[in-house]
Amino acid sequence: MKIEMAKSYGFCFGVKRAIKIAESAGEAATIGELIHNSEEINRLRQNFGVKTLEGVSEIKDEQKLIIRTHGIQKDDLQRLKAQNKELIDATCPFVTKPQQIVEKMSAEGYDIVIFGDKNHPEVKGVKSYAKSRVFVIMDTKELQDVKLGPRVALVSQTTKKIESFTKIADFLMQRARELRIFNTICNATLENQEAVKSLSQKADVMIIVGGKNSSNTKQLFLISQNFCKDSYLIENESELERSWFENKSLCGISAGASTPDWIIKKVVARIENLTQNL
Repeated sequence: MKIEMAKSYGFCFGVKRAIKIAESAGEAATIGELIHNSEEINRLRQNFGVKTLEGVSEIKDEQKLIIRTHGIQKDDLQRLKAQNKELIDATCPFVTKPQQIVEKMSAEGYDIVIFGDKNHPEVKGVKSYAKSRVFVIMDTKELQDVKLGPRVALVSQTTKKIESFTKIADFLMQRARELRIFNTICNATLENQEAVKSLSQKADVMIIVGGKNSSNTKQLFLISQNFCKDSYLIENESELERSWFENKSLCGISAGASTPDWIIKKVVARIENLTQNL
């Protein structure tokens, strides 16, 4: 059986940057998970003494705090700045961008529409910068009964599908007198999605590697499933099963933006071991 990697996969710029920041910070604590990958979080804790706090309320004696890649809510950030703490900002620049857009557009009187998961930390952070009405949606159905103002600004969670974002933009164009569209889906997300779409159309089995709570990894898995019914989402090599590869000629592999190379290499090695006698 042949194994083929997607043309684009794994760590994105923002995650690479955050990992380097955490590794060089020394004894520090992150407010929330630095990235959505539990195995990498464990590595940072064991090797670099970086511990994870659930939120601002858990801060006690910690003097050095790292703001995670997804950012935090504006009021939490302001409270931390008022304390005598050393703040290290590892917020991905692609996440900072929609925060700034929402703050500016809402100050100018625009209703804000955010395409994203209302429970995701990135979206909570972006929403907190709104000074006017803000609506967080996953589908246009959630806006059917909403009377929007004449001016609307649209942004997206950075890891969403461009096709879904376009549908929401089309919907809003028919309902707002003035619509400002900001495509805040990051380039790495788009490239990874296109790569998994291409590979899954020719693969017999697809393995997507990444955190089960990672939004961008879930999107890769859903795209893969559309074209390859035998698609599997795993966090590490221990979840692989030999039966997945029986009577298969091509195995495609992709990985989420928070998945480190060392996990991907272990997955590839395990697949090679499982399939050597098939």
